[in-house]
Amino acid sequence: MIAEEIELPSTAFAAAWNSIKVEAALKDRLVAGALLSLQLRQTFSFEDMPVHGMVVLSGPPGTGKTTLARGLANQVAQSLKGSRPRFVQIDPHALASASLGRSQKEVTRLFHEVIPERAAQGPCIVLLDEVETIAADRQKLSLDSNPVDVHRATDAALAGIDVLSRKHRNVLLIATTNFPEALDKAFLSRADAIEDIGLPSDSARLEIIEDALKQLASRWPALDALRKRSKEFVAASAGLDGRRLRKTVTFAAAGTVETAKDPGRMTAHQLLQAIETAVDTQSRVGVL
Repeated sequence: MIAEEIELPSTAFAAAWNSIKVEAALKDRLVAGALLSLQLRQTFSFEDMPVHGMVVLSGPPGTGKTTLARGLANQVAQSLKGSRPRFVQIDPHALASASLGRSQKEVTRLFHEVIPERAAQGPCIVLLDEVETIAADRQKLSLDSNPVDVHRATDAALAGIDVLSRKHRNVLLIATTNFPEALDKAFLSRADAIEDIGLPSDSARLEIIEDALKQLASRWPALDALRKRSKEFVAASAGLDGRRLRKTVTFAAAGTVETAKDPGRMTAHQLLQAIETAVDTQSRVGVL
């Protein structure tokens, strides 16, 4: 059920933090909240200070929630002097099962064995990606998908979080979801903070576009001149998520075989056309 496990800090995770273009205030809140949560839990009992040590990042696909979560873990690790926190990313699909009772057992094992074993070695930051997989809203369960087992899996997740909160105070949970409306309300109530990671603002899109062009220009210097037209690209890209925008800029040279062979020949018109096409496609078919 573990997708990745490493010791922090990590240069790759630091790069992830820098690559996500969101308001600085949001990043500051995330780091400050995580550090305060860990400090409060070391100082007070759960009964005196009901802090669960969990933050939820919610928002549409492509807005960088998982990357931001990994970067947040690294920022927290850098602030915890004298320790090497362990980062654990959970594969949510390894916990779900069509077999009656298995999902509940796997979720219980996650919170009662897998995470505590790591926490016994020192601070542990756990990423629960696509957390709606294990904490589905029990009031919206369908009779077509074994609701009893899903219900019990959610029960197990809630009980497990409570156990971690009381017995393993050096654990920080970071959960991400594309579908907050699918999450159980009792799960959301346990979050110390819930942050909505929306579509990038004008300033964020400007950073994404210029960063992508800068990367391309490191190989094809002629493309650096396109940055003079960045404001036009920003205006045309309203509505694109960060991932789609970066991909659109990166692959705009694929508009013709000639520029695909030599991306340095890509024009501002070609890039603008690629952005407009991406926006039009997204508006018709939804998130890409």
